[in-house]
Formats: sequence, C-alpha cells, structure tokens
Amino acid sequence: MRRGAICAAGLLVALLLPAPAPAREAEPRRAPEPNTLVPAGAVRYAPSGFPDRIVATPAEDPSSGFAVAWRTGATVDTPWLEIVEAGDSPDMGAPRRIRATTRALTTENGAAHHHRADVAGLEADTLYAWRVQGGGTWSPWRQLRTAAAADAPLTLLYFGDTQNKNASLTTRVSLEALRHAPDARLALYAGDLVSGGDGEDDDEWGEWFDATAALRSLLMVAPAAGNHEHFEQFEDTPRERRVLGAHWPATFALPGNGAPGAEQTTWWFDFQDVRVVVLDGTSALDMGTARAQAAWLDGVLAGAASRWTIALIHQPMFSPRQDRDNALLREHLLPVLERRRVDLVLQGHDHVYGRRGGLRAGQATPQYVVSVAGAKQYRLSDAARDTMAPVAEDTQLFQVLRIDGDALHYEARTATGRLYDAFSLHRAAGGARRIEEHTGDRIGQRDCPRAATLKGRTDRCWE
Repeated sequence: MRRGAICAAGLLVALLLPAPAPAREAEPRRAPEPNTLVPAGAVRYAPSGFPDRIVATPAEDPSSGFAVAWRTGATVDTPWLEIVEAGDSPDMGAPRRIRATTRALTTENGAAHHHRADVAGLEADTLYAWRVQGGGTWSPWRQLRTAAAADAPLTLLYFGDTQNKNASLTTRVSLEALRHAPDARLALYAGDLVSGGDGEDDDEWGEWFDATAALRSLLMVAPAAGNHEHFEQFEDTPRERRVLGAHWPATFALPGNGAPGAEQTTWWFDFQDVRVVVLDGTSALDMGTARAQAAWLDGVLAGAASRWTIALIHQPMFSPRQDRDNALLREHLLPVLERRRVDLVLQGHDHVYGRRGGLRAGQATPQYVVSVAGAKQYRLSDAARDTMAPVAEDTQLFQVLRIDGDALHYEARTATGRLYDAFSLHRAAGGARRIEEHTGDRIGQRDCPRAATLKGRTDRCWE
C-alpha cells in the first residue's frame, strides 16, 4: 500500500474509534477546619461597654422567676437589669429595676466583668420584656415567658455536646431545633459546651454564645457541666487535681441548691410538671462527690411532686463509645435513678447516639439517652450496638420533648431535621409507665463511612 493510502486508512480508524475520556480531576484535598473561626492573632471577642453573652437560667420555680448572667468590659460595675410585662405598644410602662452583682474574669481577650441579676415575684405563664445594662449602653429588649401551670403543655429541647467548631457547625443545629420547636420554653445542654484548654478558651465561649444566639433570645437555658468545663490544675506535678474552670460560675447564674461539694455545678428546678435534676459526672468521677451527689439526688427526687422527672448529666451511665466505662456512676447514681424511676436520663460525652432502657427487661423507665449536637464524632462500641437501639455515628442531633398531661413525646432529629428516633412515655393510674415506640418515619441507621478523620485518626469519625 502506498504511503498516502496508509495515512488515509489510519485517519479513518482514528475517526471511527471513540474519543478517549477526559482525565478526571482529582478531588481536592481538604484541610481540617480549625476549632474556631477566629484567625490566629485576631481579637474577635474582647469585652467592651456593650453587654454580651446574655443568658437566662431557671430559678428553682421558673413560673415566678429566673436569673440572668451577662458580660461587659471591666469598667462596668453592678449594672441594672430592667423588666416589664411585654405589651403591644412600644410604651410598655415603667420597668422594674434590679441591681446586678459583679465578678471579674481575665482571659486571653482581656479583663471582663460578669454580672448576675436574680428576677423574682413574676406571674406564671406571662411574657416579660427585659434588658441588661452595659457601660452607658443597654442590650436590646428580649422577651421571655415564665413557666405555666403544672397541667399546661410544655415543649423543651435537649442537646448533647456542642464543644467543637461551635460557630461553624453548631449554629445550624440550634436554628433547625427552633424550626421544629418554635414553642419551646427551655433548652437543656448535657455538658462540654466548649472544648477549652487550648489557649483560646474565651474565643470558644464567644462562639458558643454566637451559635446559641437565637435560642438564648427566647428560652431559658439549663446547662450541665462537662469534663471540658473543668481543667487539670498543677498538671504533671504531685499536686495535680481536677478543678472547675473559671468561666463556668461567671457565665451561668444557677440557683445554688446543689449537692455538697458540687454546689456550683449541680442544681434542680421544677418547670411546670417536670422536675429537672442536673448532676456533675466529672465531680463524681474525679473529685470525690459521687456519694454526696447520690444522697442529694435521692432527696431531690423523693421531694418531687411533679408527674415527670428528668436527670441531666454529662457522662453516661452506660457508655456507647469504645473503651469508656463510668463504673463509679453506676455504683452510686444509677441505683437512685432506677429506684426513683426517673423518666429520662439525658447525657453526652461520647459523641455518638444511643438509647436503652433500664436494668430490667421490659422496663419503660428510665430511658437512658446519649446524644451529640456538635462536630466531633466518635465511633460506637460493639456493646452499644448489642444493647442500644437506635444508635448512630457521624450525626449531629437535637432532641424535642413535648409533655402534655400523662404523655411525654420524644424525638431525636438530625441537623437537617430528619427524624432519627421517636417514642412516647405514657403514665397510667398509680404512676406506672408504658413506652410506645414510633418507628414509621425514622430514617435508617447511620454509621461512619470514613476509615479515618482528615487528621488521620482512626478512633474517631470526624473532628
């Protein structure tokens, strides 16, 4: 064949063959996200004359009062809180004034003053407008409704650990929770609100307040202290000991009705027909207060006239995470929770989801729940997969509780609002409980799809 013919034949073959597929662009390598959105060297959360970090917590009787904590710069001493019954006119009348107390706290963001005002003598189920003072400034007016009568319906929210990347990734969980429960009156947090111990503790608290801004503008907040709200004093010395971090008592205005030795982190209150008891698992495990907390818990539960009881604690009675076991809590606190038939034990710490019933087969209460709202995600243990249902990895969650008379309805939803777990507790004559599972609309079990985190850790799913 002549050379020209050969070239023509080759061209024909080339035209008939399929074109080669374009080379696939490699997926860009993702870098781990920093724990805060504050760049190194930037000052984002310096205190000033403007009041910030405003949070209302329940009094022992939230139908007649609540307490408020807030922060300013160090030049502001004993400012005022103003409160008035909310009205439709901008002229709501002359507000009542309450003088705050002040304590100092110096952090990497500078010297601050934290203030506390206790509001009492309010009417039940009444909407109040209130604001707090700074240095020649005031916060915007906020509105908060006091607890109603015991037999009125109640909606509340529960969040597991927020802890990491709060502004970046906890914010969406807070907003989705409000979308699903716009009538909520109370938000419970199961500890480890921040991570801490990394030189940017105050930035982390600033981001927690940013992430919860919408909730805090409308609801009372009830937090439990986690291990990350404590720190190791005199670390790596013979004097090493666990102590409560300085932010906690300055940040929240709690009732002070707690267990001996853990007065700043244990407390209780009655919100309508629910007695909520807040425990400190870190203090029980590491600071020698387990026995005292158990005796206090027994007394608080024995004195409850409410139909429903909820215990809030950071470390779980039954840990769903690999290589964790809180035996001391089961030795001292678990017998009280079981004997007093607490309805819900709401927990965090393990950064997965898991639910199980009490010690006896077929027992409706307590229901022990572990959940996580934040970005850090661990892996489930084999034991959790055998003893808990449902369980989840790699999932940010919030929980909605609706209480109406003799029924308590529970929902766990993902950060996008999808239903993951649901059940109801029903109270029969004599106080006996019956559980009803709701499985129809739940999505399927979520397991971690990654062999390692972006940092290469195989013991976690995400960080």
